[in-house]
Amino acid sequence: MPTQSDQASPTPHSADTHDLIRVQGARENNLKNVSIEIPKRRLTVFTGVSGSGKSSLVFGTIAAESQRMINETYSSFVQGFMPNLARPDVDLMEGLTTAIIVDQERMGANSRSTVGTATDVNAMLRIVFSRLGEPHIGSPQAFSFNVASVSGAGAVTLERGGKTVKERRSFTITGGMCPRCEGMGTVNDIDLTQLYDDSKSLAEGALTIPGYTADGWGVRIFTGSGFLDADKPIRDYSEKELHDFLYREPIKVKVGDINMTYEGLVPKVQKSFLAKDREAMQPHIRAFVDRAVTFTTCPECGGTRLNEGARSSRIGGINIAEACAMQISDLAAWVRGLDEPSVAPLLAALRDTLDSFVEIGLGYLSLDRPAGTLSGGEAQRTKMIRHLGSSLTDVTYVFDEPTIGLHPHDIERMNTLLLQLRDKGNTVLVVEHKPEMIAIADHVVDLGPRAGTAGGAICFEGTVAGLRSSDTLTGRHLDDRATLKESVRAATGALEIRGATANNLREVDVDIPLGVLVVVTGVAGSGKSSLVHGSIPAGEGVVSIDQGAIRGSRRSNPATYTGLLEPIRKAFAKANGVKPALFSANSEGACPNCNGAGVIYTDLGVMASVASPCEVCEGKRFQASVLEYHFGGRDISEVLAMSVAEAEAFFGEGEARMPTAHAILARLVDVGLGYISLGQPLTTLSGGERQRLKLANQMAEKSAIYVLDEPTTGLHLADVENLLGLLDRLVDSGKSVIVVEHHQAVMAHADWIIDIGPGAGHEGGRVVFEGTPADLVAARSTLTGEHLATYVGA
Repeated sequence: MPTQSDQASPTPHSADTHDLIRVQGARENNLKNVSIEIPKRRLTVFTGVSGSGKSSLVFGTIAAESQRMINETYSSFVQGFMPNLARPDVDLMEGLTTAIIVDQERMGANSRSTVGTATDVNAMLRIVFSRLGEPHIGSPQAFSFNVASVSGAGAVTLERGGKTVKERRSFTITGGMCPRCEGMGTVNDIDLTQLYDDSKSLAEGALTIPGYTADGWGVRIFTGSGFLDADKPIRDYSEKELHDFLYREPIKVKVGDINMTYEGLVPKVQKSFLAKDREAMQPHIRAFVDRAVTFTTCPECGGTRLNEGARSSRIGGINIAEACAMQISDLAAWVRGLDEPSVAPLLAALRDTLDSFVEIGLGYLSLDRPAGTLSGGEAQRTKMIRHLGSSLTDVTYVFDEPTIGLHPHDIERMNTLLLQLRDKGNTVLVVEHKPEMIAIADHVVDLGPRAGTAGGAICFEGTVAGLRSSDTLTGRHLDDRATLKESVRAATGALEIRGATANNLREVDVDIPLGVLVVVTGVAGSGKSSLVHGSIPAGEGVVSIDQGAIRGSRRSNPATYTGLLEPIRKAFAKANGVKPALFSANSEGACPNCNGAGVIYTDLGVMASVASPCEVCEGKRFQASVLEYHFGGRDISEVLAMSVAEAEAFFGEGEARMPTAHAILARLVDVGLGYISLGQPLTTLSGGERQRLKLANQMAEKSAIYVLDEPTTGLHLADVENLLGLLDRLVDSGKSVIVVEHHQAVMAHADWIIDIGPGAGHEGGRVVFEGTPADLVAARSTLTGEHLATYVGA
């Protein structure tokens, strides 16, 4: 499709030619030699179907090159510890500024990170308590659960009378860390039988901890330390040997010619495995921790992470632990009641930050909420809070679908905050599907016209009005509005929920109709997910399909996950008279250099590992001899490189016709995943893509009740209609479908709506409406009802 440009109506505040980000000849992933000029200090929204090239342009080209250039400003020594970022496949880029990516990745793997520490609110609150708290116990670090209280002595160098002298001085650091749990809030009990087999010696492989192989350094430091007999079964250790093995304090030892630090197995396991957030662990590590470790609330600090001194200092009867446990909307009100001229500027900044949480729809969180437990949408909005208070200007902020997880009421507030970032003098780039956010753009870039190889081109650049009148897929669907159904299906039964109290639910009694399409609505934090996932028993006949990570390794892909690879391998084997195992990159057919991964992983220790394409197989994963075998004119690597839509056509007719594979591929197309490739690593899929992949897999099962969590996530306007058709087909085939959703097209299409609210956190947790969409629109009694009425034009 030829590029359209909205020349007739320039963008508001149009920039001169020196105020642009210029991209020439971008070819990253599916981009087709894209050249574009983006105005600085404006809000630009990138639209297009999933897989059209939006992320390749915004994240893979613009943001990636900005970050690469920033890394190159560091010294060679520092760069040696950083990942070596490759230059994006682009001819020329000009006008870049520092790019800050505000994505939906979970917020780190540090179990010490909370909402408060991740946004600097805790830092401000600690200063307030150090100044106003009674009794006064010390500096701000006295209220930090990450700083221990220690005493000691050390030498200091001083200048006296022109001479340098050394003096020994004592010191005391007063921190707020609870000494029992070391600021974690929980204590753990480790089951030693899960760490080792005491009937074996270390040399015989006694350790059963993931990664502790007999020839690895984890074991060699024990066998080479001189403290233990590597050939003696652990059950025969003396009391001293067992103590040295399990609990010895860190000590310097020489293993061979290498100086190392030896410490007991228990503290080693605590540092290696328990300092990370559980949800960020790889599945086999998580399984080990769940097996070996029992966590309980710290009896000394009550889970607050703080020592007695930090808890004793209060402002108006509230200590800092109680303040951090408050719902943020309540904490904001409490801070507004503080009036102390000596810290007035600090209190004003703290109030502004807490108010931003409320404005962005996160007022239901608390500061002590572990950061790792936030959803992708919550994590992105929490990161946004941090940047709203930043003193930086002329920065490029890059957002990935910031409306995910937001009720229409909250989207309005998100829009306000994005415009605030722009008005501080920043360039704001947003990848987005929702028309409510597209509407506020100063500039729109539409990519497509379709996904994968059928995308990667600029279809339109200009204003929202220009996009609306353009003949692009996005332009044609921008004003799509689902209508209320003339008649709704009748329920065939009901799922009774009585006295639900999960999280913020208030003894909720509700009947969820069966045999129909039920949509559960409400603002973020109202209690929707608590009701659906916490009250509907998972079991035979009930399948809950969320956006969580799919368990498996980075070798897993749609072909392996759906079982598609099995019939393909057998077809290749039969056609060529060889074993099916040759056509598995995890078995006999694997490239020997990369072991079938397609990439070589370089472990950088404390940094993230870096992947680079295998030079032997060029990323194809298979031995060269395997690629000489063909089926339907393609080798196995070419088949895995196909998109789902290509593969559906390939296996649907001609000599490659394969009904079993075709049925699986048809389900993937049905859920809107026609653009992903068969061999794409599952770790690269978005939350919405993961959910649709799980749904496609489950459609082959005999489940009677489907529970879906925001299935419109990541869907283009044109694809929402297809999703509604899919949901209808599921219900018409005799299934019950329960959907937690914010998208008003899905609400309008429902047979029955259950609205939770009226607000978030303790202001929610109640059923505020049950009935048909038409009744909800007519009543306009809730926030959802008001927005849905506006949406359908009632």
